Amino acid sequence: MSGKQKKILVRIIISAVMFIPLLVAEHTGALDRLPAPAVFMIFLIPYAVAGYDVVKKACTNISHGKVFDENFLMTIATFGAFVVKEYPEAVAVMLFYQIGELFQSYAVGKSRQSIAEMMDMAPEYANLEENGTVSRVDPDDVEIGSIVVVKPGEKIPLDGIVTEGETMIDTSALTGESVPRRATVGDLLYSGCINGSGTVKIRTTKEYDDSTVAKILELVENAGEKKARVENFITRFAKYYTPAVTFSAIALAVGGPLISGGGLASVSNWLMRACTFLVVSCPCALVISVPLGFFGGIGAASKQGILIKGSNYLELISRTDTVVFDKTGTLTKGEFRVNRIMAADEDRLLYLAAHGESCSTHPIALSILEEYERRGGKLDTGRVSDVKEIAGHGICAMVDGRSMLLGNIKLMDEYGVTCERYKESGTLVYVAADGHFEGALLISDGIKEGAAEAIRELKALGVNRSVMLTGDRNETARAVSEELKTDICYAELLPGDKVTKVEELLREERKGGCLVFAGDGINDAPVLARADVGIAMGAMGSDAAIEAADIVLMDDDIRKIGTVIGISRRTMGIVRQNIVFALGVKLLVLVLSAFGAANMWAAVFADVGVCVLAILNSMRNLKEVH
Repeated sequence: MSGKQKKILVRIIISAVMFIPLLVAEHTGALDRLPAPAVFMIFLIPYAVAGYDVVKKACTNISHGKVFDENFLMTIATFGAFVVKEYPEAVAVMLFYQIGELFQSYAVGKSRQSIAEMMDMAPEYANLEENGTVSRVDPDDVEIGSIVVVKPGEKIPLDGIVTEGETMIDTSALTGESVPRRATVGDLLYSGCINGSGTVKIRTTKEYDDSTVAKILELVENAGEKKARVENFITRFAKYYTPAVTFSAIALAVGGPLISGGGLASVSNWLMRACTFLVVSCPCALVISVPLGFFGGIGAASKQGILIKGSNYLELISRTDTVVFDKTGTLTKGEFRVNRIMAADEDRLLYLAAHGESCSTHPIALSILEEYERRGGKLDTGRVSDVKEIAGHGICAMVDGRSMLLGNIKLMDEYGVTCERYKESGTLVYVAADGHFEGALLISDGIKEGAAEAIRELKALGVNRSVMLTGDRNETARAVSEELKTDICYAELLPGDKVTKVEELLREERKGGCLVFAGDGINDAPVLARADVGIAMGAMGSDAAIEAADIVLMDDDIRKIGTVIGISRRTMGIVRQNIVFALGVKLLVLVLSAFGAANMWAAVFADVGVCVLAILNSMRNLKEVH
């Protein structure tokens, strides 16, 4: 509990200690012997202790032109109760209102705690090594290429490559994964993670403002700016609702006595009804509990290493009807291996393929280079020239003066190369030299752990369609699709074709549904941006993913797509419950108060009681989801 909350609690206790004996005395008639001004002053003391700040805020807001808020409603209602000499009701309304405010403040603080824990991953300093000496500096002052020393227990200040040492890294602040990861020379470390057992030196690859931790903190800080439709509705609703009920209360106070007739007692009765009406009408239960429900959902997701850029995306993904997956790196590991070389001279074919692919950074190319080096080959890029990459097809290059083609069957057909068409399940790289077919390499990519379970979970959640997109061969794609049991599979797609397919699926989407695209976040930015909700998989350290996606999974666990859909649906359920409950109770008591059938105590329940119950309901979302 914060210092401010403790002060409010002390005021509530002091006010209650003074008020309870007065309430007993009032009901037993002990105060009847005192003059009216004295009774007024006695009740005014606990009222002032509990609510002086509410009255002060109301006056300040009125002076700034902001009239219709909860402070105004509480002040006018309690002043009215004092006017008609309902002193206990006036004190009770203010006292219980402050209890509700304290409860709200505590709940908001708890909901922010999970986000604040993430904010704590920001490093406070970096141990910069220069000329053999180490000095503690601000991470902002460290340049790219500098050597930073990270001791056991310290936060990694900037992204970088390990140059010396070996250790275990705690990545839970980023990924939600509690199992430490081993890091040694050559491994990439991300800022915000905690160094475990050993001292390591890293060479920084980014400035602090561009580092993983800075990007994530910026994302979290801005999450509150993108509100869900229901939040925007509640904001607009309160803007018109509060003035409407205020004028309705005035109409009750003025019009009631005129219509019913009667003397001073009638005026007092109708004024009390109007005050009750004002207390009931306070919209704080909705204004607080709805955003709190969304904030709790975002907080619960962050504990799982799931970053949601705004409550609007949390609302959208609750209506997920179609989930579209990129295959490589999302459903499969993206760790390609050469499984078979189909040629009379395997070593010669591997030599040509490795040199032809030597300028490419594509995972398939890297797998060929890795196999070549594993077999003892030495790459000589001086033998390679005129490299040209053809998107979605392959590579043209000159190797040892020979014109090489390396790619899929479409590339062979385009250049008129006659070759055998293999049917093996996997990615085939056909190789041709000077227009003559030399052979092919079969590259396989294993299915990611948990992928099949993730698809089953999505179906259990009621997701209508699971779709896989890939640029891979149809045979390979079908094999993966059948193993994972996706509903639809589109293969042999060029990068631009993926966007076209997503647009087609969007047109087919059921009314009110949401299309989610999950990709690795590196080369899927256009599709991530085009989908209703884009989810970047395994995006720790990927600027492209954090920028393009609406939701970022900080590790490779594809099952967290089902987790975030579950969190979103739980959140929307809580929000709807709060809206229906708050509006239902308030409407009932408003009608009863207008007819004189509800007193100020019922109004206190309809305001403070409903608010506390709605906040308690919202706090259910703060529980960690497993």
